[in-house]
Amino acid sequence: MQIYKVGGAVRDRLLGIPVTDIDWVVVGATTEEMLAKGFRPVGADFPVFLHPKSGEEYALARTERKSGRGYGGFTFHASPEVTLEEDLIRRDLTINAMAEDDQQNLTDPYHGQQDLKDRLLRHVSPAFAEDPLRVLRVARFAARYAGLGFTVAPQTLELMRQLADSGELQALTAERSWKEISRALMEDQPQIFIEVLRECGALKVLMPEVDALFGVPQPEAHHPEIDTGVHTLSVLQQSALHKLPLTVRWACLLHDLGKGLTPTEEWPRHIAHEHTGLKLIKAVNERFKVPKDCQELALLVGQYHTHGHRALELKPSTLLELLQSFDVYRRPQRFEEFIAACEMDARGRKGLEQRSYPQADYLRGAAAAARGVAVQPLLERGFKGPELGEAIKRERLKAIKAYKEHA
Repeated sequence: MQIYKVGGAVRDRLLGIPVTDIDWVVVGATTEEMLAKGFRPVGADFPVFLHPKSGEEYALARTERKSGRGYGGFTFHASPEVTLEEDLIRRDLTINAMAEDDQQNLTDPYHGQQDLKDRLLRHVSPAFAEDPLRVLRVARFAARYAGLGFTVAPQTLELMRQLADSGELQALTAERSWKEISRALMEDQPQIFIEVLRECGALKVLMPEVDALFGVPQPEAHHPEIDTGVHTLSVLQQSALHKLPLTVRWACLLHDLGKGLTPTEEWPRHIAHEHTGLKLIKAVNERFKVPKDCQELALLVGQYHTHGHRALELKPSTLLELLQSFDVYRRPQRFEEFIAACEMDARGRKGLEQRSYPQADYLRGAAAAARGVAVQPLLERGFKGPELGEAIKRERLKAIKAYKEHA
C-alpha cells in the first residue's frame, strides 16, 4: 500500500500559495484493507474513505470509463492493480495531475510542473472531452489563477468548444452547475470565468441571457464602455474587488439582462429594461435552482437598480415604496446588499471606477429615518389593524420628507 498526496494540495504548494484542501490517493490497497485500518467509507460511486483521525479523504486509485451522458455518466474501476499514473491520467488538468509521497518526491507524468511554469491550464488527455463539468471547472480555475498570469491552452479551449457544441452541457444537473458557478463567482476575478465560458461557446448554452448582452450598445454619455456585456463583466469585477458576498455578485451578473431584449431600432436606449429583464432573471434562477437569498436579491436589484442611481431625485413616496419592497424593517441586510450592487453598477463603467456614490449614504439615511418611527405612540392613540398600518406608513412618509429636506 502506497499513499500519495494529489491534486490541488501539490499544485498550490508548488505555486507557493496556501494549501486549503488535501486529497490522498492510495495505490495497491483493497477496500477490506482500508476498513481494517479504521478508515470510514463515504463514497457511494467509488471507494473513498475518511481517515480515522484527521478526517481527510483517501481514495483508492481508480480508472474510469464513459458510460452515459453528463457528469455522472462514468463507470469506475478500483483495484490494487491500478497504478498511480493510471489514476492521474483521468484528472482534468495537468497541474491537477501531480502527486507526491511523504518525502515530497514528485510524480509528474503529464508535465504539470512545466505547465505551472508556463502558466497554462492544459488538459491531461483527450478523455477530458468526456466530462462536460470540466468546461465549468477550467473556467473557474482560469478565474482563480488569472492574477498569476494563467490562461487556458488553445488545445484545451478547443476541446471545451467541442463539449459546448455537443449538447453534453445540457446533461449537467442544476446542482452541479450551480456549485461550480457559485464557487467561480467567489474567485478573485469572476469576470474571467464568464469570459472563458463565452470564448468556448458554453455561455451561449448555459446562460444565453448573459451571452446576449455582448454587442448591445448603451448611451456613451452614461456608459463610456458602450457594450452591455463588457459593462456586466466590469460590474462583476468590481463586486469581487470590494469582497462582496455571493448574493451581490449574482445580482451584479444578472442586473441588466433586460437590455438583451431591447429591439435594435431603439438602441442605444433601453426603456423599461428593469421590468423586461425580470422574466429572464427568473428563468436563470430556476435553471440552476439558485438559493433563495440569491434569487430574491437578483430580482430586486434587476427591478430597482435605476431607483438606486436616482435616489437623490426620488419623491418621498417613491422612496418609501422602495424601502417597503425590501422590507427594510425586518431585513436591513438585504437593503445593504442592494445598495452595494447599485454602487458596483455605477463603478463598473470605464474610467468611473473610483467615482463617489453619494446615493449609498443617502439611501441608508432614508432607511434609518423610516425605521426610526416608533409604533408604541400610535398604539397608545388607539390605532389597530389596517388603520395602524396606514398610520405607520403616514409617519414614515413624514420622517422621510423631513430627512429629504435636511439631507
